[in-house]
Amino acid sequence: MKRKTTMRKRMIALQLLLVGMAITGYAKAGEDPLKEVRKAIEASNAIYADLANKNDGSILSRYTDDACLLPPNAAPVCGKENLAKFFKDGPKVHCKFTIQHLFGDGKEFVTEESYYEMTDMNGKKIDEGKVLIVWKKTKDGWKMHHDMFSSNGPLKQ
Repeated sequence: MKRKTTMRKRMIALQLLLVGMAITGYAKAGEDPLKEVRKAIEASNAIYADLANKNDGSILSRYTDDACLLPPNAAPVCGKENLAKFFKDGPKVHCKFTIQHLFGDGKEFVTEESYYEMTDMNGKKIDEGKVLIVWKKTKDGWKMHHDMFSSNGPLKQ
C-alpha cells in the first residue's frame, strides 16, 4: 500500500513538472522572437533622416558595404560609393518610419515592412509611402542590405 502511495505521489509530481514545462514553453513561444531586432531597427530608423541631412556620408553607416537602394522609377543604386552619390546634396527632410511587420528568424536576415512620412524642415508633409528593407546582421549590428521604397502619391510626369 505504501508503495502505491509513493508511486502515485511521484506520478503527480511528474505531471506537475510536465505541466510547468509546458506552461513555460508556451510563455516563451508567445514572446516576440524579433523583439531585440525590432528595437535595433527602430533606433536606426529614428536617426536615418538626421544622418542624411548631415550631408557628410554618415548615413552610409546604416547600410552594408554591398547594399542596394531600390528607389522608385530608377535603376538600383548599389555599393557604398554609389549610395554616397545618391545621398550627396539630397533634400533636407524629416522622415518618420512606422514598422508594420518584421519577417524572419532574427538570426541573419530580417525583412521590415514599414510606412514612412516625410516632412520638410518646417514640418509640412511632402510625401508618404511604403518601405521594404532586408536587414542583415553584421559584426557591427543590423544594417540595411536592400532598401526599397515608393510613394503613395500619384506618379509625377
